[in-house]
Amino acid sequence: MTGANALLGVLGFAAFLASLEAVPRLGLVSPDYLPPASRIGAALVELVGEAGFWTALGDTVRGWSTGLLIAVVLGIAVGFVVGTVPVLREVTASTIEFLRPIPSVALIPLAVLVFGTDLRSVLLLVVYASFWQVLVQVLYGVQDVDPVAAETARTFGLGRWARIRHVTWPTALPYLLTGVRLAAAVALILAITAELVIGAPGLGNEIGVAQSGGAVARMYALVVVTGLLGVAVNVLARRLEKWLLSWHPSLRREVAA
Repeated sequence: MTGANALLGVLGFAAFLASLEAVPRLGLVSPDYLPPASRIGAALVELVGEAGFWTALGDTVRGWSTGLLIAVVLGIAVGFVVGTVPVLREVTASTIEFLRPIPSVALIPLAVLVFGTDLRSVLLLVVYASFWQVLVQVLYGVQDVDPVAAETARTFGLGRWARIRHVTWPTALPYLLTGVRLAAAVALILAITAELVIGAPGLGNEIGVAQSGGAVARMYALVVVTGLLGVAVNVLARRLEKWLLSWHPSLRREVAA
Protein backbone atom coordinates (compact mmCIF):
# COMPACT_ATOMS: atom_id res chain seq x y z
CA MET A 1 0.00 0.00 0.00
CA THR A 2 2.85 2.36 0.80
CA GLY A 3 4.47 1.73 -2.58
CA ALA A 4 1.15 2.32 -4.36
CA ASN A 5 0.65 5.59 -2.48
CA ALA A 6 4.16 6.72 -3.39
CA LEU A 7 3.52 5.89 -7.05
CA LEU A 8 0.27 7.85 -7.02
CA GLY A 9 2.10 10.77 -5.45
CA VAL A 10 4.75 10.70 -8.18
CA LEU A 11 2.09 10.48 -10.90
CA GLY A 12 0.20 13.39 -9.37
CA PHE A 13 3.32 15.53 -9.25
CA ALA A 14 4.16 14.61 -12.86
CA ALA A 15 0.66 15.67 -13.91
CA PHE A 16 1.15 18.96 -12.07
CA LEU A 17 4.44 19.61 -13.89
CA ALA A 18 2.82 18.74 -17.23
CA SER A 19 0.02 21.22 -16.52
CA LEU A 20 2.54 23.87 -15.53
CA GLU A 21 4.33 23.32 -18.82
CA ALA A 22 1.16 23.31 -20.94
CA VAL A 23 -0.78 26.24 -19.47
CA PRO A 24 1.64 29.04 -20.53
CA ARG A 25 2.50 27.38 -23.85
CA LEU A 26 -1.20 27.16 -24.78
CA GLY A 27 -1.59 30.87 -24.04
CA LEU A 28 -3.96 30.35 -21.12
CA VAL A 29 -1.58 32.41 -18.98
CA SER A 30 1.11 34.75 -20.24
CA PRO A 31 4.63 33.26 -19.96
CA ASP A 32 5.68 36.67 -18.63
CA TYR A 33 3.77 35.87 -15.44
CA LEU A 34 4.00 32.06 -15.36
CA PRO A 35 6.90 30.57 -17.31
CA PRO A 36 6.72 26.93 -18.45
CA ALA A 37 8.06 24.31 -16.07
CA SER A 38 11.04 23.70 -18.37
CA ARG A 39 12.16 27.34 -18.05
CA ILE A 40 11.74 27.22 -14.28
CA GLY A 41 13.78 24.00 -14.21
CA ALA A 42 16.54 25.59 -16.28
CA ALA A 43 16.61 28.58 -13.91
CA LEU A 44 16.80 26.17 -10.99
CA VAL A 45 19.82 24.44 -12.52
CA GLU A 46 21.50 27.83 -12.95
CA LEU A 47 20.78 28.67 -9.32
CA VAL A 48 22.44 25.52 -8.06
CA GLY A 49 25.66 26.57 -9.80
CA GLU A 50 25.78 29.98 -8.12
CA ALA A 51 27.68 30.51 -4.88
CA GLY A 52 25.32 33.32 -3.90
CA PHE A 53 22.38 30.92 -3.93
CA TRP A 54 24.03 28.61 -1.41
CA THR A 55 24.91 31.57 0.77
CA ALA A 56 21.26 32.69 0.75
CA LEU A 57 20.11 29.14 1.49
CA GLY A 58 22.53 28.97 4.40
CA ASP A 59 21.24 32.30 5.75
CA THR A 60 17.65 31.04 5.64
CA VAL A 61 18.51 27.72 7.28
CA ARG A 62 20.52 29.49 9.97
CA GLY A 63 17.69 31.90 10.79
CA TRP A 64 15.14 29.07 10.76
CA SER A 65 17.14 26.63 12.88
CA THR A 66 18.37 29.18 15.42
CA GLY A 67 14.93 30.70 15.91
CA LEU A 68 13.30 27.27 16.15
CA LEU A 69 15.84 26.09 18.73
CA ILE A 70 15.28 29.17 20.90
CA ALA A 71 11.50 28.80 20.61
CA VAL A 72 11.59 25.10 21.54
CA VAL A 73 13.80 25.67 24.59
CA LEU A 74 11.65 28.57 25.80
CA GLY A 75 8.42 26.70 25.05
CA ILE A 76 9.52 23.64 27.04
CA ALA A 77 10.79 25.67 30.00
CA VAL A 78 7.80 27.99 30.25
CA GLY A 79 5.32 25.22 29.46
CA PHE A 80 6.53 22.93 32.23
CA VAL A 81 6.79 25.71 34.80
CA VAL A 82 3.34 27.13 34.03
CA GLY A 83 1.72 23.75 33.44
CA THR A 84 2.88 22.16 36.69
CA VAL A 85 1.96 25.14 38.89
CA PRO A 86 -1.86 25.52 38.93
CA VAL A 87 -1.72 29.12 40.17
CA LEU A 88 0.58 30.17 37.32
CA ARG A 89 -1.61 28.37 34.82
CA GLU A 90 -4.66 30.33 35.93
CA VAL A 91 -2.82 33.65 36.14
CA THR A 92 -1.24 33.39 32.69
CA ALA A 93 -4.16 31.82 30.77
CA SER A 94 -5.71 35.12 29.65
CA THR A 95 -2.32 36.63 28.76
CA ILE A 96 -1.40 33.64 26.61
CA GLU A 97 -4.76 33.73 24.82
CA PHE A 98 -4.25 37.44 24.15
CA LEU A 99 -0.68 37.25 22.83
CA ARG A 100 -0.89 33.98 20.90
CA PRO A 101 -3.19 35.17 18.05
CA ILE A 102 -1.11 38.30 17.29
CA PRO A 103 0.40 37.74 13.81
CA SER A 104 4.17 37.79 13.83
CA VAL A 105 4.21 39.91 10.68
CA ALA A 106 2.60 42.68 12.72
CA LEU A 107 5.89 42.86 14.64
CA ILE A 108 7.93 43.60 11.51
CA PRO A 109 8.02 47.40 12.10
CA LEU A 110 9.18 46.78 15.68
CA ALA A 111 11.83 44.30 14.53
CA VAL A 112 13.21 46.72 11.94
CA LEU A 113 13.13 49.62 14.39
CA VAL A 114 15.03 47.70 17.09
CA PHE A 115 17.36 45.42 15.12
CA GLY A 116 17.42 46.77 11.57
CA THR A 117 17.54 44.28 8.70
CA ASP A 118 19.98 41.71 10.06
CA LEU A 119 19.49 38.20 11.46
CA ARG A 120 18.14 39.43 14.80
CA SER A 121 15.00 40.78 13.16
CA VAL A 122 14.38 37.40 11.54
CA LEU A 123 14.94 35.65 14.88
CA LEU A 124 12.48 37.90 16.67
CA LEU A 125 9.70 37.01 14.25
CA VAL A 126 10.58 33.32 14.04
CA VAL A 127 10.83 32.89 17.81
CA TYR A 128 7.59 34.74 18.48
CA ALA A 129 5.62 32.68 15.96
CA SER A 130 7.14 29.31 16.87
CA PHE A 131 7.12 29.75 20.65
CA TRP A 132 3.34 29.59 20.93
CA GLN A 133 3.14 26.37 18.91
CA VAL A 134 5.43 24.63 21.38
CA LEU A 135 4.08 26.27 24.53
CA VAL A 136 0.43 25.41 23.90
CA GLN A 137 1.22 21.78 23.09
CA VAL A 138 3.38 21.41 26.20
CA LEU A 139 0.61 22.88 28.34
CA TYR A 140 -1.87 20.39 26.89
CA GLY A 141 0.59 17.55 27.48
CA VAL A 142 1.24 18.50 31.11
CA GLN A 143 -2.48 18.77 31.78
CA ASP A 144 -3.06 15.33 30.23
CA VAL A 145 -1.08 13.51 32.93
CA ASP A 146 -3.11 10.65 34.41
CA PRO A 147 -4.11 11.70 37.96
CA VAL A 148 -3.82 8.08 39.13
CA ALA A 149 -0.25 7.84 37.82
CA ALA A 150 0.64 11.17 39.44
CA GLU A 151 -0.84 10.13 42.77
CA THR A 152 0.89 6.75 42.60
CA ALA A 153 4.21 8.50 42.06
CA ARG A 154 3.60 10.64 45.13
CA THR A 155 2.63 7.58 47.16
CA PHE A 156 5.92 5.90 46.27
CA GLY A 157 7.79 8.96 47.50
CA LEU A 158 8.98 10.39 44.18
CA GLY A 159 10.07 14.01 44.48
CA ARG A 160 8.93 16.83 42.19
CA TRP A 161 11.72 16.42 39.64
CA ALA A 162 11.38 12.63 39.66
CA ARG A 163 7.65 12.93 38.95
CA ILE A 164 8.34 15.32 36.10
CA ARG A 165 10.94 12.97 34.63
CA HIS A 166 9.05 9.68 35.00
CA VAL A 167 5.40 10.75 34.77
CA THR A 168 4.94 14.21 33.26
CA TRP A 169 7.68 14.11 30.62
CA PRO A 170 6.59 10.82 28.94
CA THR A 171 3.01 12.10 28.81
CA ALA A 172 3.93 15.50 27.42
CA LEU A 173 6.53 14.30 24.91
CA PRO A 174 4.08 13.36 22.11
CA TYR A 175 2.40 16.76 22.49
CA LEU A 176 5.80 18.47 22.51
CA LEU A 177 6.90 16.77 19.29
CA THR A 178 3.65 17.77 17.62
CA GLY A 179 4.37 21.33 18.67
CA VAL A 180 7.93 21.10 17.32
CA ARG A 181 6.65 19.80 13.97
CA LEU A 182 4.16 22.66 13.71
CA ALA A 183 6.72 25.19 14.91
CA ALA A 184 9.27 24.00 12.33
CA ALA A 185 6.88 24.78 9.48
CA VAL A 186 5.83 28.11 10.98
CA ALA A 187 9.47 29.08 11.60
CA LEU A 188 10.35 28.47 7.95
CA ILE A 189 7.38 30.53 6.77
CA LEU A 190 8.30 33.44 9.03
CA ALA A 191 12.00 33.26 8.16
CA ILE A 192 11.30 33.58 4.44
CA THR A 193 8.58 36.20 5.00
CA ALA A 194 10.92 38.30 7.12
CA GLU A 195 13.65 38.09 4.49
CA LEU A 196 11.19 39.04 1.75
CA VAL A 197 9.62 41.98 3.57
CA ILE A 198 12.54 43.28 5.63
CA GLY A 199 15.27 42.53 3.12
CA ALA A 200 17.34 40.39 5.48
CA PRO A 201 19.78 38.02 3.74
CA GLY A 202 18.24 34.73 2.62
CA LEU A 203 16.00 33.08 0.07
CA GLY A 204 13.17 35.51 0.72
CA ASN A 205 15.40 38.44 -0.14
CA GLU A 206 16.55 36.65 -3.31
CA ILE A 207 12.91 36.16 -4.32
CA GLY A 208 12.25 39.87 -3.87
CA VAL A 209 15.32 40.84 -5.88
CA ALA A 210 14.39 38.45 -8.72
CA GLN A 211 10.81 39.78 -8.80
CA SER A 212 11.85 43.43 -8.85
CA GLY A 213 14.44 42.69 -11.55
CA GLY A 214 11.93 40.96 -13.83
CA ALA A 215 13.67 37.56 -13.59
CA VAL A 216 10.38 35.69 -13.34
CA ALA A 217 11.74 32.20 -14.04
CA ARG A 218 14.44 32.71 -11.40
CA MET A 219 11.82 33.91 -8.94
CA TYR A 220 9.73 30.76 -9.46
CA ALA A 221 12.86 28.61 -9.16
CA LEU A 222 13.54 30.18 -5.77
CA VAL A 223 9.94 29.54 -4.77
CA VAL A 224 10.43 25.89 -5.74
CA VAL A 225 13.51 25.76 -3.50
CA THR A 226 11.50 27.09 -0.56
CA GLY A 227 8.89 24.41 -1.22
CA LEU A 228 11.52 21.68 -1.30
CA LEU A 229 12.98 23.07 1.91
CA GLY A 230 9.55 22.90 3.51
CA VAL A 231 9.16 19.26 2.46
CA ALA A 232 12.59 18.45 3.90
CA VAL A 233 11.69 20.15 7.20
CA ASN A 234 8.46 18.18 7.46
CA VAL A 235 10.18 14.87 6.67
CA LEU A 236 12.89 15.51 9.25
CA ALA A 237 10.31 16.47 11.89
CA ARG A 238 8.30 13.31 11.26
CA ARG A 239 11.42 11.11 11.42
CA LEU A 240 12.42 12.74 14.69
CA GLU A 241 8.92 12.11 16.01
CA LYS A 242 9.03 8.42 15.05
CA TRP A 243 12.51 8.00 16.51
CA LEU A 244 11.72 9.59 19.87
CA LEU A 245 8.28 7.96 20.16
CA SER A 246 9.21 4.42 19.11
CA TRP A 247 7.98 3.28 22.53
CA HIS A 248 4.59 5.02 22.25
CA PRO A 249 1.53 2.76 21.76
CA SER A 250 0.12 4.86 18.90
CA LEU A 251 3.33 4.52 16.90
CA ARG A 252 3.52 0.81 17.59
CA ARG A 253 -0.02 0.38 16.23
CA GLU A 254 0.98 2.41 13.14
CA VAL A 255 4.03 0.17 12.52
CA ALA A 256 1.99 -3.00 13.06
CA ALA A 257 -0.66 -1.84 10.58
